[in-house]
Amino acid sequence: MATVGSNPARWVGRWLSVDVLYKLAMGIMVGLVIGRLLGWLFFRPRLRTFHLASHAEGFIALAATFLAYGVGRWSVDMAFLPCSSVHSIRDSERSHEYHQVLHDFVEQIERLLTVVLLVLFGGALVGGLLTSLTWPAAALGLAVVLLVRPAAAGLSLWGGPGTPGERSAIAMFGIRGIGSFYYLSYAMATASFPHHEEIWAAAAFVVLLSVVAHGIAVTPIMDRLDHRRKTTPLAQSGTATR
Repeated sequence: MATVGSNPARWVGRWLSVDVLYKLAMGIMVGLVIGRLLGWLFFRPRLRTFHLASHAEGFIALAATFLAYGVGRWSVDMAFLPCSSVHSIRDSERSHEYHQVLHDFVEQIERLLTVVLLVLFGGALVGGLLTSLTWPAAALGLAVVLLVRPAAAGLSLWGGPGTPGERSAIAMFGIRGIGSFYYLSYAMATASFPHHEEIWAAAAFVVLLSVVAHGIAVTPIMDRLDHRRKTTPLAQSGTATR
């Protein structure tokens, strides 16, 4: 809509057929094919040299992600979905201990990158990222963090595993929203938007609120949930005995 106009006749047909149906289907297929191929290389090659799981190196997780990203970007101009579907590697050998190696390595890399991004984000804040923030944009940020995101996350978790308190905690915390910077960068490079500095400031304000809320509230809320999880079975057992 930003590039071709708001008239649905100009974009809805191509968007539905190409961006939704074709790219989603091809993105899933690319990810599954790469995942199956890497799963075979991890666990079932005839030559020991190609048995990647025997090397027990977590860096292969990054190689798999970059491979799926590059092939998806080159083939269907969609990278995130192939990167998600490449997790079908686990289907090749679900009980293998190498999955834990990959998981631990990816978790460490994720934490490291999060720290780096937050440090850069703090530098941008000091450099004046919020100088264009207006009161309406600040009100919008508060509504996103306190109302919109918890409501949307709560609906997505409806009927899922866990207690109501656990689902409420997940919905309230949500995500920090750092990925919004990627989407904003993509949008700003693709089309021209008015008041782009105010948009950046609003997104940064949402992330800042999320980081502060996570830092202050996560420990007491998680401690309360852990305490309730430990005491509830005892209470139920006592009630059943009586």
